[in-house]
Amino acid sequence: MALKFHQQIISDLLEDSNGGLVILSSGLSLAKLIASLLILHSPSQGTLLLLLSPASQSLKSRILHQLSSLSSPPPPEITSDLPANHRHSLYSSGNPFFITPRILIVDLLTQRIPPSSLAGIFVLNAHSLSETSTEAFIVRIVKSLNPSASVRAFSDRPQAMVSGFAKTERTMRALFLRRLHLWPRFQLDVSQELEREPPEVVDIRVSMSSHMVGIQKAIVEVMDACLKEMRKTNKVDVDDLTVESGLFKSFDEIVRRQLDPIWHTLGKRTKQLVSDLKTLRKLLDYLVRYDAVSFLKFLDTLRVAESYRSVWLFAESSYKIFDFAKKRVYRLVKASEVKSKEHVKNTSGKKRKLKSDNASVEAVGGLTATNGEDTGVVIEEVLEEAPKWKVLREILLEIQEEREKQSLSEEDNSDNNAIVLVACKDERSCMQLEDCITNNPHKVMREEWEMYLLSKIEIRNVQTPQKKKQKTPKGFGILDGVVPVTTIQSSEGSSVCRKEHEALMAAASSIRKLGKTMDSGNNNPEAQVDKASSTKGKAKKESSSLRRSIRSCSKKKTNSEPEIVTGSGNEEKVSEASTSGPREDSDVPSNGAKKLPPVHFYALESDQPILDVLKPSVIIVYHPDMSFVREIEVYKAENPLKKLKVYFLFYDESTEVQKFEASIRRENGAFESLIRQKSSMMIPVDQDGLCMGSNTSTDYPASSTQNSLTRKAGGRKEIEKETQVIVDMREFMSSLPNVLHQKGMKIIPVTLEVGDYILSPSICVERKSIQDLFQSFTSGRLFHQVEMMSRYYRIPVLLIEFSQDKSFSFQSASDISDDVTPYNIISKLSLLVLHFPRLRIIWSRSLHATAEIFTTLKSNQDEPDETRAIRVGVPSEEGIIENDIRAENYNTSAVEFLRRLPGVTDANYRSIMEKCKSLSELASLPVEELAEIMGGQKVAKSLREFLDAKYPTLL
Repeated sequence: MALKFHQQIISDLLEDSNGGLVILSSGLSLAKLIASLLILHSPSQGTLLLLLSPASQSLKSRILHQLSSLSSPPPPEITSDLPANHRHSLYSSGNPFFITPRILIVDLLTQRIPPSSLAGIFVLNAHSLSETSTEAFIVRIVKSLNPSASVRAFSDRPQAMVSGFAKTERTMRALFLRRLHLWPRFQLDVSQELEREPPEVVDIRVSMSSHMVGIQKAIVEVMDACLKEMRKTNKVDVDDLTVESGLFKSFDEIVRRQLDPIWHTLGKRTKQLVSDLKTLRKLLDYLVRYDAVSFLKFLDTLRVAESYRSVWLFAESSYKIFDFAKKRVYRLVKASEVKSKEHVKNTSGKKRKLKSDNASVEAVGGLTATNGEDTGVVIEEVLEEAPKWKVLREILLEIQEEREKQSLSEEDNSDNNAIVLVACKDERSCMQLEDCITNNPHKVMREEWEMYLLSKIEIRNVQTPQKKKQKTPKGFGILDGVVPVTTIQSSEGSSVCRKEHEALMAAASSIRKLGKTMDSGNNNPEAQVDKASSTKGKAKKESSSLRRSIRSCSKKKTNSEPEIVTGSGNEEKVSEASTSGPREDSDVPSNGAKKLPPVHFYALESDQPILDVLKPSVIIVYHPDMSFVREIEVYKAENPLKKLKVYFLFYDESTEVQKFEASIRRENGAFESLIRQKSSMMIPVDQDGLCMGSNTSTDYPASSTQNSLTRKAGGRKEIEKETQVIVDMREFMSSLPNVLHQKGMKIIPVTLEVGDYILSPSICVERKSIQDLFQSFTSGRLFHQVEMMSRYYRIPVLLIEFSQDKSFSFQSASDISDDVTPYNIISKLSLLVLHFPRLRIIWSRSLHATAEIFTTLKSNQDEPDETRAIRVGVPSEEGIIENDIRAENYNTSAVEFLRRLPGVTDANYRSIMEKCKSLSELASLPVEELAEIMGGQKVAKSLREFLDAKYPTLL
């Protein structure tokens, strides 16, 4: 059933034949709206093209699902594999097609599309557009060829449409649009329809443990300290630097957008603060998403990876994060106290004892003890479970009890599906929750703990052997002239840390010995293969086999396991078979057998239409997400007769609640800003009634004084010759062809073997962005590209193009050294120029600066030949390179021979090449001319004597 506000949006779009821009709230079923428009399209109207960017793949899958559910044929995708004549027939068919912007712009420039057959264009991700994007290039060409073609753009990210200066207005100018349609969640029609038959909502606030509260408080304090340090730089807008804004990924974009133009002037501390804020946001997210052991393992990784470079590790409250994280997993107890206890309370363990030659390791449930004479401490396992785990299980039991009561009361439940949907953030959380429901949660934590200990053994085994320490060390750390780097071994500075590390290693050794015992008892053939393997890979293979044995022994199959389906695809089938039988678990009373309903876990990151596929009757939102909540509202509005119950699980007084509420406030604020912009938006209209695109060649006429006009034939304008540029097909991934077209140049797309842009018969340009430049130097590809350009073109050019919103510098001036180093980018460029003297390097600040440079280079130059440019560097069938002019430009063998002659040095061989066209001409020169060319009588005489020397003969 189509929603009424969807019908209203469709009618508003169809009223204006020119099209419009639609901005929806996130989660209001944008895919269903586009699918309805595709169904209403008629082949008699013309061909409809849907521009498919890499970011819109998930939206495409949702559109295809909606079309299949409505029994409508899905639109095919036009790819580059199809031949040109086949693509031409598809463009004339009048059907809708998915197509990438790169293929479409090439077909438009090569005139493979009949303009009259094009009905319109759908832009799926309008929030990612700019004036220089390929989509804007396509719309400008389409409007010039077919003014009646419609353009309809869509976006469900209002926050992105208000970032920057007048983002929405500039997007509409680039797409030649005049109508803006705003549909927020608080719009009257939307709110009335979604709230007419609301689902039954149960909001459960789960209290965090004391250690979780301590960790969260410490992370917020450290984040606030980093933000205060950032404010001291006076480089960033202070209004954006709040802890609430730091909870979102967009915070990194805001900070980098402000700092990128001056990035090369910032100190290392400021750059590290930007990275630290990103790390702290991850910590806050992982605290409420993952279990205690995984969180501790991530902290250990951060301590090793970031070490002394990080700023947040040295903050006042950072030690609390590590301290509370350890207390959630284990704690240290004196061995004497353990020996005095006769029994240790434990909920799931059995006593086991392992003996070795030098140590005795005893594990009593959650207690791991080592020999007191060696360390004097014991690792006591805490293994704090996530508070939401227990609540989730209680909810599932409550759902099953309600269903049993309904079955006894003989209520009609034929319309309701028995599946319970649990929505988690990612796939890892889904798999872990499945284990928690299938098995005892303590077993899951125990397994994670054993994996954590085994990983410590792996790290110790793969560490490189360190040099022997001096018997009498000069000092420690900085006093010894060495900057301390935190590693597994160096983190044991004090005696307490050393004892803790030894206790962890002893616990890990006990687990490994237990795994070996199980492997030998089970006669595992993989274990025998590991024994016969080489010493180098022994530790890794042992640990893998141990993990398999641990997993096999910890998961005990029972008859009471609920049916659980994990995954995110829309093609998975869910069975509705019920479960029965007793269940061995600490949370379930032993006097009564209880079963759980069928459960399906869904990862929110997969972004699949799971609600329309499964049609669940109960939804448990384990990790709250604003978009998914809106999808639930739309699902209930489309199925008003279906009973739906939704459970929300929040950690009380946590950043999880704060982030969820802040996301709603940010979206509402974005729509309020868009409403104000719409009331004052100015879109110019030309004589034909079409909106003018920005930065076109007609926007900025050439400024000329009256005197200059009258001196040129009475002000008569000369007929300007159309300039053209040959562009490689692969370059349409960038925005430079669009900017060149705006400057009035004719773009000829072809496949080039040498160069990226051909400006004239003698000028070839290889364009490199900063990232591509570094990668090309690393792979050695740039050397080959410059060599080919120097071989076939008289003026080879390397264009290094910077981004307009970033710093126009490779590195700060303080980082540039006087010496030539193999890892420095400036040194690599210098060596490249020394190898290829005719190479010209051009530095460009932005795309528009590059277009101005190209215009200057093309002045007084002939237009390039398309046929010749295509044939350059392409081998023929006989293996001979066609149009090979290397003898005229760069005879590599002759140059190498010249440089080996006596008297020819690196200082004079270039001047010899300029004066002499060939080696035969050089051999005929007298000594006087050689001395003038080579810069000395002595070197000229040595060369002349070598050339005139008689060839020795045998008698």
